Amino acid sequence: MMNMKRRFALVATALMLSTSAWAAKSGDAAPAFALKDSNGKEHSLAQYKGKTVVLEWLNHGCPYVVKHYSSGNMQKLQKQYTDKGVVWLSVISSAPGKQGASSSEEANKAIEEHKAAPTAVLFDSDGEVGKAYGAKTTPHMFVINPAGKLAYNGAIDDKPTTELEDVPTAKNYVVAAIDETMAGKPVKMASSKPYGCSVKY
Repeated sequence: MMNMKRRFALVATALMLSTSAWAAKSGDAAPAFALKDSNGKEHSLAQYKGKTVVLEWLNHGCPYVVKHYSSGNMQKLQKQYTDKGVVWLSVISSAPGKQGASSSEEANKAIEEHKAAPTAVLFDSDGEVGKAYGAKTTPHMFVINPAGKLAYNGAIDDKPTTELEDVPTAKNYVVAAIDETMAGKPVKMASSKPYGCSVKY
């Protein structure tokens, strides 16, 4: 019986490894998707070809997300870059009944309360898009260049804490990646280890 259990554990581990191996990496074509937002409108990656796109994995119950919204950091970046024509999509991949799962009304209320400024908040309740990108944490950030390739994949910055006072002194990887992408330059730091709460698939 023990051998059988061990065999199942090994199979499960192999499946997890094979799934992560398929997750998109920096330099790859960004996985296509079509998801509905908190107002029922569908957004596809294809419709934003030619634009810089930011994907932000979101869960307002996560203290790491709270850090970036309570400090105003995430909203500031959203407004700063959407004003420059960047498409900013916040993605909720929490499964129904799990932390972070949200109704349209709850998502819109959170946008209003936090004065958030994404292009849209998208629902990925079956987790397919999150898994295609290999989104592991909230926040896990991705920058897609106008050619549709992943320019950056990883943490928002270099301070993996929940402390608000760390935000002003952090090196923001996403800012650097967006600026370099918009300038038509290669992203110097194309990936980093994401930090935060696990995505609640």
